[in-house]
Parts: sequence; structure tokens; C-alpha cells
Amino acid sequence: MNVYDEAHHLEQAIKESEEYKQYSLAKEKISGNPELEGMLKDYQQKQLAVQSRQLMGEEVTSDMLQQIQNLYQIIAKDPLAAQYLQCEMRFALMMQDVYKILGDVIGIDR
Repeated sequence: MNVYDEAHHLEQAIKESEEYKQYSLAKEKISGNPELEGMLKDYQQKQLAVQSRQLMGEEVTSDMLQQIQNLYQIIAKDPLAAQYLQCEMRFALMMQDVYKILGDVIGIDR
């Protein structure tokens, strides 16, 4: 068994997964709406900033969390954005499971 060949099989399996297909389709639909795409990008950047602060052990204020929650509530009212966020979450969960499996092989505790 060649590890590189198996990695390419994993790549293909991910691309053929329902999670990836739905996420790609939702992402494509969002890209046709610059205003919505910008709002989602802003939301994701704020979310990433909070996660980064948490990982670095820095304080995350309730104002920061409230701002993200408020932004999410505004975005989620748009059916296309809500669908995108749901597809993104399903794809991210699948990838998290894959990373865990790979991490288990090399002894990385998550």
C-alpha cells in the first residue's frame, strides 16, 4: 500500500462526499451575491479572531461574543446564508473527524 496513493484516494473521497458537494454548491451560490459574501466573510473573520484569542489564552469579552451572535442572527435570516452556514458546518465536522483519525495515527491528542 502506497501512502501517497491512499492520500489521493482520500482526496477523491472528500470531493465525492455529499458534505463537500453541498458546501461547494452553497459557496458558489454565495459568490454570486457580493453583499452577502462580504457579510459572511466579516462574520468568519470575527469568529476566527475570537477563536485565536481563546487558543492563545487571551480573554474573550462578552461584547465580542455578543457581536458575533448578533451578526450570526442577522446573517441567518437570509435563507441562502443559513444554508451556506449549515453546509459549511457539516463539511467542517466531517473534516474534523478525518483530522482526528489522522491525528490518532501519529499520536496527536485533540
